[in-house]
Amino acid sequence: MARREQHPYVNEIKRLYAEGRCDRREFLRTATLLGLSAAAAYRFAGVAEAQTNPAGGNIPRGGTARIGVRIRQIESAHKNNFVPPSNVLRQVCEYLTKTGYDNVTRPHLLEKWTPSDDLRTWTLTLRRDVKWHSGRAFTADDVVWNLKQVLDPAVGSSSLGLMAGYMMNEETKTGADGKTQKTYKLWDANAIEKVDDHTVRLNLKVGQLAVPEHLFHYATVMTDPEQAETFSTKLNGTGPFELTEYQVGQRATLKARKDYWNGAPYLDELVLVDLGDDPGAEVAALASRQVHLISAMGATQLEPCKQIPHLAYYPADTASCALARMHPVPPFNDKRVRQAMRYAVDSPTVAQIALGDIGSAGEHHHVSPIHPEYFKRPPFNRDVAKAKQLLADAGHPNGIDVELACPNSGWHLAICQVMVQHWADAGIRAKLNVIPSAEYNKIWKDPPLGFTDWSHRPLGVMCLSLAYRTGVPWNESQYSNPEFDKLLDQAEATADVEKRRAVMAKLEEILQDDGPMVQPIWRKVFCFADQKLKGFRMHPTQYIFCEEYGVEA
Repeated sequence: MARREQHPYVNEIKRLYAEGRCDRREFLRTATLLGLSAAAAYRFAGVAEAQTNPAGGNIPRGGTARIGVRIRQIESAHKNNFVPPSNVLRQVCEYLTKTGYDNVTRPHLLEKWTPSDDLRTWTLTLRRDVKWHSGRAFTADDVVWNLKQVLDPAVGSSSLGLMAGYMMNEETKTGADGKTQKTYKLWDANAIEKVDDHTVRLNLKVGQLAVPEHLFHYATVMTDPEQAETFSTKLNGTGPFELTEYQVGQRATLKARKDYWNGAPYLDELVLVDLGDDPGAEVAALASRQVHLISAMGATQLEPCKQIPHLAYYPADTASCALARMHPVPPFNDKRVRQAMRYAVDSPTVAQIALGDIGSAGEHHHVSPIHPEYFKRPPFNRDVAKAKQLLADAGHPNGIDVELACPNSGWHLAICQVMVQHWADAGIRAKLNVIPSAEYNKIWKDPPLGFTDWSHRPLGVMCLSLAYRTGVPWNESQYSNPEFDKLLDQAEATADVEKRRAVMAKLEEILQDDGPMVQPIWRKVFCFADQKLKGFRMHPTQYIFCEEYGVEA
């Protein structure tokens, strides 16, 4: 491949931005993914680059920060399904890239990445100053092992869902029971290639713009191959802290690494405390200064925390959402029933009643208005008469009886209760099965009708790849639509935002018509932190980066 200063599409995205045909957010994101430095992209956009830490050099050193985080069983870093365990792992093990508070992805364990003109070859250049806590150098062998691990269907990593379209081929296997199922294998033996000790090349089946963003997905964490998938207090990482204690359901304690390659953390120690499912207990812990921060908060905590004078409020607009998804089993195997489930729900009312000011109406296609490739479709309005007719046409003139499995956290339950009331108007008699969150997280993909909270992703295609691509680990609805998969592959391979938006319009239409879910809300995220905690900012993913924090005495 001939060397060139920058990807040829950088000039095109500059032109689109100058003509007002893409916004600043999409320009910054696309230009940096194509190899333009964040500093250069910000200069062209005429704005100052977002600071890594707005407090600059005013962060106090020393001391212990205490943060409320759910301390769950961690089976595998690469199979981890939830943000809270990733917020523990992130302090010890790191990622090749890092998507910032500004939604711009930058190199992290990488020094740089270089895409080919057709976006089918990505050359990843590693930093040379990174060491594992054990003292061993971080090398290309570690990267190759980790990437092959997350793409091994037997591991069950959600990273497979993001990367399958450009790294994998589908294959069909027959199990011992005689049933066939779809799975994946690397499309080429040289798809993940070690060039030298500090260079890895990804040879893709088709072009893909978002490779650097996928490398920051929380299941694509770099773990030590010598430990395989073992999780313990001896966890070896490259990160700013080392784990010294981990008690499921109680607490995790981490000690700062003063030899951290990216500069010693401000803190000496970090204690992550599990305060359980009670939102009131979390508010009380903040009020009494038992903790400095709760990493994820719900709507019922907003007003009480605003009354506590020593707390600071940190909101963020996101593509976080929640939805009720259906398996392809009776009665949900008939798309008319799935359509009726959507038409019976009034999304603006659900959002207002359950979430108030931090909620907005969803459109039943899992692509957010803040996603750069979002296509604005006609409003999806409630139509109870149409829902009843769809049920009758599907052979259910007297309605249906269903059970909705739901975790017991406050805002989840509030959304489900409103949907159940709306469904009842159309003859959909839904019984709520409320399950403790810790237990629900173990079986979240199992119920035929279940309720799921999906975290922010910077791209709509990332949401769709994780949740609805045929056969991937996080496809909780078991949805399979060849036309949808083909269009999703096309969208992921399209750098031009206008062309990608045109494909996204078709994907959104398919999900509204045929899709397996009712998605009534989008949710802003927020935290409250003690004013003594310095350097904290709200990341839209609800990730925490504790090396940036300090505690005032």
